[in-house]
Amino acid sequence: MPSFTLLAQSVLSGIFVGGLYGLLGLGLSLSWGLLRLINLAHFALAFLGAYLTYTVSSVFGLDPLWSLLIVPPAFFGLGVLGQALFARFGVTQFGSLLVTFGLTVIIESLIQWIWTADYRRLESAYGTASWRAGGLFVPKAELFALAAAVLLAVLTWAWLRFTWVGKGLRACAEDPQVAAAFGVNHRRLALALSGLGAAFAGVAGAFVALIYTLAPSQIYAWIGVVFAAVILGGLGNPLGPLIAGVAIGVTEALTMALIAPAWAPLVSFTLLILLLLLRPDRV
Repeated sequence: MPSFTLLAQSVLSGIFVGGLYGLLGLGLSLSWGLLRLINLAHFALAFLGAYLTYTVSSVFGLDPLWSLLIVPPAFFGLGVLGQALFARFGVTQFGSLLVTFGLTVIIESLIQWIWTADYRRLESAYGTASWRAGGLFVPKAELFALAAAVLLAVLTWAWLRFTWVGKGLRACAEDPQVAAAFGVNHRRLALALSGLGAAFAGVAGAFVALIYTLAPSQIYAWIGVVFAAVILGGLGNPLGPLIAGVAIGVTEALTMALIAPAWAPLVSFTLLILLLLLRPDRV
């Protein structure tokens, strides 16, 4: 039986990785739930953001957190452009799954072309820095990622709930025709939301670069567990992926500590299958 300290450290690590799951799933949940677009390219954008953060730090010698002032605004423009093209060609929900998968492959190839397929590790002061709380260690980069996930999720929730733009987006998701009759411009709101989702991918990518070793093929390793967090948390709910991601992360960490690391990947998919069996209306 593992010691109490090991279990407590595992729970803490699970909370941190779950926060990153929630941060990666935030933009996907919004586009899927409010725009009815399944954007697989969201993960590729996040890794592109990670590589750009790596370049900002390793090539130009800047603090990697400076990339948060560069990458998300640029990705906002990419998100707006992508949504404009989707609207222009009338891409459906199922069509978006195929189109964005193709975009994911293109972005992966672009990453390999520029940075090669070799593993790359961002060496920074954040990678090894941690605080000690009793017998537990709190890594600085993971704590910053969790704080960013909570802050963005709460602000997005408040934006959707209390602002006219957020209410318009929710109305369009429920009934676009009625919303349009009341003067809601769905096209403009969709452009703003897509840009915001892409910017969130850029933020997530910066923290992926700070915490993990990078390789282009790792794009696909995150898709399953983040999809599970998004569906478990509820589509279009900004707080849902964060809560579900933390639950998955803690469960995975405890599974690794109590049973074996090889069993951890089964956790998210088991929870997802149970939810789809019991509540098929969630998707």
